[in-house]
Amino acid sequence: MIAARLAQVEDRLARAEVIDPKSLSGTTVMFGATVTLIDVESEEKVVYKLVGSFEADLKEKTISIESPIGKSLIGKSEGDEVVVKTPGGFREFSIQKVEYK
Repeated sequence: MIAARLAQVEDRLARAEVIDPKSLSGTTVMFGATVTLIDVESEEKVVYKLVGSFEADLKEKTISIESPIGKSLIGKSEGDEVVVKTPGGFREFSIQKVEYK
């Protein structure tokens, strides 16, 4: 079992690409974007950086592009509104700002 897990990790490392978010730009949400969102209902402001699943850490305000919020944001632009299905129900966010830093 350990050998299989090791092979899996080695495979992922061999196929990994390093992406420097600083080399990206624009107002469309992609991998590496730092996105400022406003919860439409509560008007709460949240800022997340979209990262890979292995880097995601909510305490660090990084979320996976494979998470429900991440999937909803990909391809959207500043000013767009997105509806996210969460365990607590649907939430609507407005994309206030997209940065690559």
